[in-house]
Amino acid sequence: MTSRGGTRFDRTFMEAFVRPGLDKGNWVSRNGIPATGLVQTGPNEMSIYVGQNYVQPTAHLGRYTLRLDGFSSVSAPYAGGEMVTKPFVIEGTRLALNYSTSAAGGIRIEVQTPEGEPIPGYTIEECPVIVGDAIERTVSWAVETDLKPLKGKTVRLRFVLNDADLFALRVLAP
Repeated sequence: MTSRGGTRFDRTFMEAFVRPGLDKGNWVSRNGIPATGLVQTGPNEMSIYVGQNYVQPTAHLGRYTLRLDGFSSVSAPYAGGEMVTKPFVIEGTRLALNYSTSAAGGIRIEVQTPEGEPIPGYTIEECPVIVGDAIERTVSWAVETDLKPLKGKTVRLRFVLNDADLFALRVLAP
């Protein structure tokens, strides 16, 4: 649930993020309420502190950790999936991904014109399959190793994923 101002609340996402679990003490009123927002607790992780065993002698805060920027992702099964960004202006020179794949999965990226035409040097066929797990990995293509030739141009990105999660992407300066 989110609110701007504290008088109107948005419950777009009705699914629980933290469930009560096996501890029966967490199945009473006011458990699972965050003590604070997300806090970066390491170079590659963020934490959320949640009240547990409310109004009981065993009351305490539980700490849950997530990968950095891992609150949500674009996810695809092994059969595959795609995502295309809205057109934007390239202001940096390299594309960095926060992602995770299975050993059999992967991610490939294509840079397109705003109309959806692949840009030579940045096509799906020229993008080696990205496999693994990284908080910040720079993408390169067979011909083009960075985005310098596209700086200042409007593009969109097409992501092809197989058994993979894409948590975040950034266009960075050198």
